[in-house]
Amino acid sequence: MIEVCPVKDEKVLQELFSLKGLTLTETSGAVIAKSKGETLGCCLYELDERKIIILFLEPKNDLLMADGVLRSALHVAAERSAMDAFYSEFLDEEIFKKLGFIKSSEQRRLDIDKLFGGCCQEI
Repeated sequence: MIEVCPVKDEKVLQELFSLKGLTLTETSGAVIAKSKGETLGCCLYELDERKIIILFLEPKNDLLMADGVLRSALHVAAERSAMDAFYSEFLDEEIFKKLGFIKSSEQRRLDIDKLFGGCCQEI
């Protein structure tokens, strides 16, 4: 069974951010997908009271898993009433395009309203 859950353990969160070369802050968070102890994907983000910024998303080669992990991170933001979503300038926007989440390429804005619709248009 695949579990996709927010990371609550501070040590695990620090390790995830460190492995990806990112700095952990007070607003840092992560969602991780696991099955039988194996990590299948993760999404690292910054989340404040207004917005979420996606800093890292994997896997890149499994769109269904990437869609589930991204939706889980956006769900965390929506639960906290943060309805603006963006992706880092350091991320390849191609995966977000494939998943149909791009609202504005110029602003690197994601369409968080898609969270409430169907998943993966192109699969």
